[in-house]
Amino acid sequence: MPRLTDAIKHLIFVNVLLFLATYVLPNMHDIMLELFALFNIGNPYFQPWQFVTHMFMHGDFAHILFNMYGLWAFGSVLEQMWGSKKFLFFYFSAGIGAALIYTLVNYLSGNPPSVAVGASGAIYGVLVAFAMSFPNAKLALIFFPVPIAAKYFIPIMLLGDLFFGVTKYSIGNVAHFAHLGGALIGFLIAWYWKQNQFRQL
Repeated sequence: MPRLTDAIKHLIFVNVLLFLATYVLPNMHDIMLELFALFNIGNPYFQPWQFVTHMFMHGDFAHILFNMYGLWAFGSVLEQMWGSKKFLFFYFSAGIGAALIYTLVNYLSGNPPSVAVGASGAIYGVLVAFAMSFPNAKLALIFFPVPIAAKYFIPIMLLGDLFFGVTKYSIGNVAHFAHLGGALIGFLIAWYWKQNQFRQL
């Protein structure tokens, strides 16, 4: 199992702190969501900073648990490889890109006003970068405990998000296009870095 690296440790700390502030402190739930969740443009609660702050808000315990597990399990490996500053740039770029693409899709499709929370978009960027860096690493889901190489596992997950995002079969309130947006931005950054890692400055 990967060690808990510095940037991951601080990201998890901030996520947990804001989760506790939202769900433990009295009368804070609505205030925290109105300030920091991502609302569609045109919603009276929308603010530009929400493209960043939504990454630190979560809907329930299971939501933050799985996101923070994914951040630790896959992000720590990337941080060890890239360094903290480069990883944080990647993480926030994927998360902000996920929010922008999600917002654009909602606007173009005329979807009703919605609110999005969670680090999932950034985590999907991390998953894609992990699969590109370690394509033969074996991954498995709790409810499908069959190890599959990351180079197959992650694309299958993305195809699932695409299917559920364009059909009516989505289970629960999942921002599938935020996942896909984060994956796309993560792929573009990781691909660019991989292509240019041996060039002289």
